[in-house]
Amino acid sequence: MNLIFLGIIIFIILVLILTWFARANVKKISKSIRILVIIFSILGGIILLIAGRILLAAPIFLLILPLIKLKSGLSLFKAIMIFRLLNRLRQQGRFSYTSGTNFSPGSSSISLNEAYELLNCKKGDSQEKIESNYKKLMLKVHPDLNKDIDSTKISQMLTEAKDLIIKTDFS
Repeated sequence: MNLIFLGIIIFIILVLILTWFARANVKKISKSIRILVIIFSILGGIILLIAGRILLAAPIFLLILPLIKLKSGLSLFKAIMIFRLLNRLRQQGRFSYTSGTNFSPGSSSISLNEAYELLNCKKGDSQEKIESNYKKLMLKVHPDLNKDIDSTKISQMLTEAKDLIIKTDFS
C-alpha cells in the first residue's frame, strides 16, 4: 500500500517538473540546473569534509573484511569484534589499553552473564564446552602466541570468566 502512495507522489512530482520545463524558457532551466549542481556540490563537499575518506572506503572495506587474515589466525572481522568488546569493557571501567600487566584479578568483577558472553557460551552448557571455548579463545589471544596485540589483560579476563563460571555453576 505504501508503494502505491509513493508511486503516486513520484508521478505527481514528475508531472509538475515536466510541466514547469514545458513552460519555462531555456535560460531559466539552465540557470536552475546550474544552481542545483552548485548546491549539491557544496552539500557533497560538506558531507565528505565531515565523513572524510571513511565514507568512500567503507563499502570496499565491508566487502573484504571477512577475507583478511591476521598473523594470529584471526580474521579481521573477528579482530574488530574483539576490539568492540574491549571498547565496551573499557567504557565500563574494566579494561585499559595502557594497563598491560598491571591488571589485578581482584580489581575486576564481572557478572555471570558477562562471563558467559566472553566465552561465547550459554547458561546450561557443559563444563567441557566452556573449557573448550576457553582453550580456543586462549589459543588466539594468549600473550605468548599472539604478537599482534598486547593481550595480557584479555587472557586474564578470559581466565577470570572461566573460573567464575566453573566456581558458580559446577561446584
